[in-house]
Amino acid sequence: MTPISNAPPVPSRNGVSPSKVWCPRGPWTSLDAFLLERFPHMDPDVLRERLARGDILDQNGVPQQPGSSYQPDRWLWYFRMVENEAVVPFEMPVLYADDRLIAVDKPHFLATTPGGRYLYETALTRLRRDFAEDGISPIHRLDRETAGILLFCRDPAARGAYQSLFQQGGIEKEYEAVAPFQDKLANGLVYSSCMKEVPGRFVMEEVAGEPNSSTEILCERQWHNGQGQHLALYRLRPHSGRKHQLRVHLSSLGASIINDVFYPELLPEREADDFSQPLQLLARHIAFVDPLTGQPRRFSSQRQLELA
Repeated sequence: MTPISNAPPVPSRNGVSPSKVWCPRGPWTSLDAFLLERFPHMDPDVLRERLARGDILDQNGVPQQPGSSYQPDRWLWYFRMVENEAVVPFEMPVLYADDRLIAVDKPHFLATTPGGRYLYETALTRLRRDFAEDGISPIHRLDRETAGILLFCRDPAARGAYQSLFQQGGIEKEYEAVAPFQDKLANGLVYSSCMKEVPGRFVMEEVAGEPNSSTEILCERQWHNGQGQHLALYRLRPHSGRKHQLRVHLSSLGASIINDVFYPELLPEREADDFSQPLQLLARHIAFVDPLTGQPRRFSSQRQLELA
């Protein structure tokens, strides 16, 4: 029996790779019926229009047609669509590139990879489009709201070696954040806690238990702004890599990062981003010893947080 390929039968379009859906055995007689059940939120007319355009292909790259008979035990490939995707109006400079590594200075509001309502306006899509290389993949991730240094791998064979550095703690990471000044943070401290995901929500919480997250927090400077706020610039060195770790830790210490819409309270999702109010969190530096060359690497963001 010929193995079924998992590789896309067509290249990316404008940096976006095709997605796939498996066709199981079932009662469907037509392809339309299966797809309408598989994607219940899609407008039937839009789905049939995409079939008529040849936007849905089989594993051999053959476009499927409206009214085609249903064939199980195969992959179908399609290019995901996002209606009215908002443009992120900020550049993403490439700071370094060789045959294996790419380091970029990601702006606020740009997602690392496609997902949800973000498809073209992501760091990965921009790089794949600009370098014309479908094999580029992220070595790690930054929250969409966080700016700064983000690393990608151009060589699929080398990706595991670089990712293992993050998994094994072989990366030195340093962040900066602007948040309310707290006396208890004036001389710096190391904060640890047990964090877990809140089921059904996109946030984390601290619970009783053995700490699984740790952050070194240093107060670089403090000032009063024109709105009467006593603010500080904090330098953050995470010793672990939990989701939203820096945001949770500062919030727990009474120093929620300026413009954080997740902590201490998850605010209702906005229909559109307010680009004038970015989260004041920046991945300033990343340093490590290259596992393939033995060379020391250090990449630094050229961006600045708002210190007013």
